[in-house]
Amino acid sequence: MVSLSKNQTVSLSKQSTALNKLHFGLGWDPIKKKGFMAKLFGAEESIDLDASCILLNSAGERLDTVWFRALHSRCKAVIHSGDNLTGEGEGDDEVINVDLTKLRNDVEYLAFTVNSFRGQTFHDVENAFCRVVDQNGKELARYQLNEQGRHTGVVIASLRRNGGQWDFTAHGSACEGKTIDAMFDDIVRIVVQR
Repeated sequence: MVSLSKNQTVSLSKQSTALNKLHFGLGWDPIKKKGFMAKLFGAEESIDLDASCILLNSAGERLDTVWFRALHSRCKAVIHSGDNLTGEGEGDDEVINVDLTKLRNDVEYLAFTVNSFRGQTFHDVENAFCRVVDQNGKELARYQLNEQGRHTGVVIASLRRNGGQWDFTAHGSACEGKTIDAMFDDIVRIVVQR
């Protein structure tokens, strides 16, 4: 498993043989509050973040979007596990599964985002991560998001078709937007790098 830093890229094809299915796990925890306010209102508040994936062609044009209101792509290659409303518990809070063999040939990028539909900020989030697991259950790469702030969205990572290979890039780029649609311009700027 490769632990990535912000803006670092790794070839997943070099990490796993016969790569055909990927599990993108995204997780987070509500920050643990301290002091008088924590005693008064409880130690932590649930955080409802939403993992999403947008499929782009080489020009950065949207081909499809997968999020909690559309749990699979039209080609059924990208499937969302469903909405986690709290961020509580260990491990992945939301999962997006990708069957690389079913992706349309014109899909060049898959951008993975996390945003707060309710408007909660990343100032109240800790331990946010994105990890990639292959079809055999082997964790190939992990990116731990360490930045906090008053933003409501993050372009956390992307997958890029690179000839016959697949490259995974950790972005961790903060942006505004309570939905993936509101983040679209930032996604294209960050992932396609125009």
